[in-house]
Amino acid sequence: MIPKSNYLILVSEYGKTIFLTNDYTYFQKILIYMMRISTIFYSVILLSIALFMTANTQAQEITVKKINPPFWWTNMHNPELQLMIYGNNIGETTPEIHGLTGITLEEVHHVDNTDYLFLDLTISTQAQPGTLTISFKNGDEEILAREYEIRQRQNDSLAYEGFNSSDAIYLLMPDRFANGAPENDYISGMKEKPDRDNPDGRHGGDIQGIIDHLDYIAELGFTAIWINPLLENDMPEYSYHGYAITDFYKVDARFGSNEDYKRLVKEAHKRGLKVIQDMIFNHCGSHHWMMDNLPMDDWVHQFPEFTRTNYRNAAAVDPHAAKQDKKLHEKGWFDHSMPDLNQENPFVEKYLTQNSIWWIEYLGLNGIRMDTYPFAENQMMARWSKTIMEAYPDFNIVGESWMELASTTAYWQKNSNAGKNFDSHLPSVTDFPMNHALNEAFTEEDGWKTGLAKIYYTHVQDFLYNDPSNNLIFADNHDETRIYSSLDSNYNAFRMAMATLLTTRGIPQIYYGTEILMDGFKHQGDGMLRQDFPGGWPEDERNAFTQEGRTQEENTAYNFLKRLLNWRKKTPAIHNGKLIQYIPEDGIFVYFRFNKTGRIMVILNNKNARTIDTERYSHNIKDYTHGYDVVFDTEISNLDAIRMPAKSARVIELKK
Repeated sequence: MIPKSNYLILVSEYGKTIFLTNDYTYFQKILIYMMRISTIFYSVILLSIALFMTANTQAQEITVKKINPPFWWTNMHNPELQLMIYGNNIGETTPEIHGLTGITLEEVHHVDNTDYLFLDLTISTQAQPGTLTISFKNGDEEILAREYEIRQRQNDSLAYEGFNSSDAIYLLMPDRFANGAPENDYISGMKEKPDRDNPDGRHGGDIQGIIDHLDYIAELGFTAIWINPLLENDMPEYSYHGYAITDFYKVDARFGSNEDYKRLVKEAHKRGLKVIQDMIFNHCGSHHWMMDNLPMDDWVHQFPEFTRTNYRNAAAVDPHAAKQDKKLHEKGWFDHSMPDLNQENPFVEKYLTQNSIWWIEYLGLNGIRMDTYPFAENQMMARWSKTIMEAYPDFNIVGESWMELASTTAYWQKNSNAGKNFDSHLPSVTDFPMNHALNEAFTEEDGWKTGLAKIYYTHVQDFLYNDPSNNLIFADNHDETRIYSSLDSNYNAFRMAMATLLTTRGIPQIYYGTEILMDGFKHQGDGMLRQDFPGGWPEDERNAFTQEGRTQEENTAYNFLKRLLNWRKKTPAIHNGKLIQYIPEDGIFVYFRFNKTGRIMVILNNKNARTIDTERYSHNIKDYTHGYDVVFDTEISNLDAIRMPAKSARVIELKK
């Protein structure tokens, strides 16, 4: 049967087309008639048919374009591996494997799209690293073969050691941090070109730029870095942020290569910095290589017309939610450019789960920050979390749970007191309630529920969490108004917010540039929240990575954070100590962090300068005679009455 899209052409001896059709039966009738009337036409027709058959054969050629995952390892926690094979008509073949002992092909999945095959392998504990051969056959005839590498697992002393409450995380956006390799700004064939004058364009920051400034991050006192996505986003526009992935196994060439990413992790580990990868399972980019040729119709959620999510995360936990609201939240697309992946498809689930394991193993990661966690199918994400944590028990995962309330936030943490009949197996959640408190407490008048009471009540609700010390706490990030702008550029309020962030329970995360008081409002557009770090580009007028390149005000903020961060790094009472708080009164809020190794007293004064009588807190300070104030870098000799400057914080390391 000739495909309808192909045409048969009858050409005269003078090269003139005299007949064209896609009706094969009709063409046969014309051919017989022409054979009767002329031998000249006969020879020409045979030539035309031969050319057509050659072209049609080429169209049906069997190829392999991709194998995902690109390679795997021996001695993994789970011996099972599913390979996705993609290529022209590869699904019309029968695959076999050979070349390595201890590896068996358990099942072959042929799907509706014949350009895909899925192979289920088992890699036994006896299997050795080497090269496996996958042979694709038609009957007994081998059509083609491809090699597949099975590697030895790496040996990195810091690999898989998860981030925790002893860490302080530096969040950076690679396109906006530093341009260490200007030669990769423009990549031929990629859709979006560099445009540093456009707040929403690509500016050229890259992996080399991060490597070049790892010492800067470590010397500040941070112990971990969370990097916004580095994977390929080959989109026509607005691709710099990294959240519209077009290849889950490939670093964007404008950032560098997979090997560059691996080198970054290695260099970070040398400096004692853990690395957290930003992942996205809810959606991909509309120009992902699969989107023009989906493995299955239900690989993504599809509607008769474009249907956007309602962005209402509360619908995912609401016991009274209408089915339509839940469906729209989970299955609607995040944007026109971000198709919603269907995690209920078992092949999608396996593909995404193996992808995260591949990156953990390939890079030696310390954690994952999972974007838009509640938007994905919750049972699948629970299985994914469980799988990862069983394979890497010392690892950590934080899910972006952008919720307004502590109750709906706590729902997503494993063994939550708020998650009735549901266990997410997710160790950590983004603590947006604490984020709101830090942005509001120091700009409001103090009242029963306002001002410093916002932090107090956030602490009160910790009973909802299985482990509030594992919450990711933050004052701002790449999606929100920068904290200095949120606090009306009030430096005293800024110091209070940072002192609270770095002494309360949880894992603190600070957004790049906060140390030099970078500003930006959400209503100005996301690009203004993600401005270039001054000095990250060779052509910049000043270099804020250096003391000489910072203003006096920036150096004051930088030195303050550096002192507090490096102190925190060596203070176990802040890492895992118990928290005791006193109800705020008259603009004063006091809490303590303590364990067997030490006791820290934190005092927040939201009003004018005054001296605080500490009799109310005597139970927690009675065994101590003096202290060291980390914020002001001074000794305090008298703990009975402590002088508080206006709008200030004191972090006092109590001493006997």
